[in-house]
Amino acid sequence: MLCSMWQVAANLGCGRGYVSRHIEPDCVERLALCDSSPSWLEQAAAPEGVLVERHVIDEEGLLPFPPASLDLVLSSLTLHWVNDLPGMLARIHDCLRNDGALLASLFGGDSLYELRSSLQLANLERRGGVAAHISPFTEIRDVGALLTRAGFTMLTIDTDEVVINYPSALELLWDLKGMGESNAARNRTLHLGRERLVATAAIYDALYGREVEGRRAVPATFHVIYLVGWKPDASQPHPLPRGSGQVSLKDLYRLDQVIRDSKKVPLESPDEHGKD
Repeated sequence: MLCSMWQVAANLGCGRGYVSRHIEPDCVERLALCDSSPSWLEQAAAPEGVLVERHVIDEEGLLPFPPASLDLVLSSLTLHWVNDLPGMLARIHDCLRNDGALLASLFGGDSLYELRSSLQLANLERRGGVAAHISPFTEIRDVGALLTRAGFTMLTIDTDEVVINYPSALELLWDLKGMGESNAARNRTLHLGRERLVATAAIYDALYGREVEGRRAVPATFHVIYLVGWKPDASQPHPLPRGSGQVSLKDLYRLDQVIRDSKKVPLESPDEHGKD
């Protein structure tokens, strides 16, 4: 359940409404569902009690919102498809009101590393070279810099690894195609070929295969990056001026003594325990 005090929110890349259906009317008054697929947009679940509008958008272009018109922007596992991610973050920043927030997740750079290495080895073995078969991902070390460059502050970035077991690489490739997460790079090889496909499955199993509940399986790792960024506002907390600190970091090992000496925080005496 997603809940805070927002008036106007937008869900970019809403898909079939996997996120929007969990938004409560006590938290969001108006919600804009946005996706590049008209059919998915029509299927997106609308939360009860929330005023919903739908927009077919091109995530590479301008957003259909005036500047400073949104309190919250949500995006779940869609930003990794944006070619101009710095530009997209800047456009989101422009659409947010002061103290508005961006809450998003995207696949990170370590996603599907097992499949990528298996495809590279299969290409080296069969063709003597390497070809791109998986779209590039954003590295977590770059996310903070991109958000700061776009103007966001009070950043929170976290990561998670989701490992899913498949009978073989063939079922994984079939699943990726069904998810719409297959390679979309312009210079990609359009046809993998049966020979390299079988070689990829064999290498995948040899390198990463294992027994799971009595059956042979191969893992597929999805590296998910979660991020929160806020548009600056005067009401937000700010760091103290440089040089205003009164406690050195080298004294952290004796923090209790420092607090006692500074008398900033009164310590409870032993005889006060148990008193009302």
